[in-house]
Amino acid sequence: MLQPLAGGSSLLLIEDDERLAQMIVPYLEQNGLKVVHTLSAQGAYTALNARSFDLILLDLMLSDADGLDVCRYIRATCSWDPAIIMVTGRGEPTDRIIGLELGADDYLTKPFEPRELLARIRAILRRVSKNLLDTVDLIRAGQLEINTAARTVTVGQRLCLLTSMQFDLLLALARNPGRVMNREQLWQAVRGESYESFDRAIDVHIGRIRQIIEDDPRTPTRIITVRGVGYVFSRLPQVAS
Repeated sequence: MLQPLAGGSSLLLIEDDERLAQMIVPYLEQNGLKVVHTLSAQGAYTALNARSFDLILLDLMLSDADGLDVCRYIRATCSWDPAIIMVTGRGEPTDRIIGLELGADDYLTKPFEPRELLARIRAILRRVSKNLLDTVDLIRAGQLEINTAARTVTVGQRLCLLTSMQFDLLLALARNPGRVMNREQLWQAVRGESYESFDRAIDVHIGRIRQIIEDDPRTPTRIITVRGVGYVFSRLPQVAS
């Protein structure tokens, strides 16, 4: 059984395929998740305005809206930081890249095995739960401050809004200042699984993080690319408990 986060792990399923929903909702509930299902984007907006969710499973091809627009809405309006897994029958790499750039944490292509979906959900919730239990509260590097307990990032007085995946990637780099980490090491740090060399997910997420935390994303000074190797957090942080 999936071990829920403190207070219970809740999932919002936004899926207009009723047959698929009828298959996966009981399966996820049997594995410890509290699932709310809606068939439409409008139903999702109503649910999101009523309560918060730990994770959102979002179909990209809804009957009343494009799932990418729903993802934009979630990232722009939700005061909490839900993880988002996009689910779609479209397998084009560009769709995946756009989804990740908009703030999705993961991407699953139909058809999929319920066990694969559960494994991805477990990985995300385990990662978030681990970081919530972290004993180090603050990591500072110049004007950049990472609060691991609150899962917030600030540069000076500016709050940086990162997705769950983006936060965890930044944290993995910041905990290893001066160490070059390749894509496999970063993926293992945040997902605990092997990384497919052709997958551009890490690069997309790093690009988005730079857009948010760097003074000039075109000439980054906090996350540096080491060509042919990976990425390095460039300044030694001061850590405070």
